[in-house]
Amino acid sequence: MRGKTAEDERLLELLDPVAETAGYAIVRLRMMGGDHRRTLQIMAERPDRTMLVEDCTALSRVVSEVLDAADPIRGEYNLEVSSPGIDRPLTRLEDFQTYAGYDARLELDRLVENRKRFKGVLAGVEGANVAIDLEGEDETALVPFAWISEAKLVINDALMKRGAEARAARLAADSPPPLGEVSPRTRSGAAEGASAGGKSGRWPPAARQQRAASPKGGRERERRGTKS
Repeated sequence: MRGKTAEDERLLELLDPVAETAGYAIVRLRMMGGDHRRTLQIMAERPDRTMLVEDCTALSRVVSEVLDAADPIRGEYNLEVSSPGIDRPLTRLEDFQTYAGYDARLELDRLVENRKRFKGVLAGVEGANVAIDLEGEDETALVPFAWISEAKLVINDALMKRGAEARAARLAADSPPPLGEVSPRTRSGAAEGASAGGKSGRWPPAARQQRAASPKGGRERERRGTKS
């Protein structure tokens, strides 16, 4: 789900190590648009699940250097690096564990009892399955991760509070402490996410965003690939 097309997957193979070395993880990558003017959209985050404007700018620079050198994209395109946002896409199995207890929408790549879309409260993961308490159902459903084509958190007060707290903690950690005080960096914080271990399940009954400022000062950067 992090990539949608073969081209997306090739770009992920190229850029994943670059992002990791810079201290970020690519959440999702999409090459959008037609043949004449396309946009390479990269959503990324730090290990603490935050992504500030300065992070987007920093990652945009290192990605640009690699793209300039490797020249993997033909034609003109824009590069856009952003945070996943509060109602973030869930693209990795670990995301469903991290956000256990929060509302989410899932879309499957196949019909299960005549529908593809589901909504409920995430209940973690079991093996290669996503556990979710679906609306109107008493039992926890287990959905194979391989069946999920799209997944996204649903904005509510609890999710907004979590996002605000994470951002505030990040800003506090990045700020130098007043004289005589200990930096928050020396304190260990609790791990994010809730565990949903031990739940038995069944198959589904039916089977604000930070964006990179480009080196030009805007949200995009024009580049031209080598013509064949």
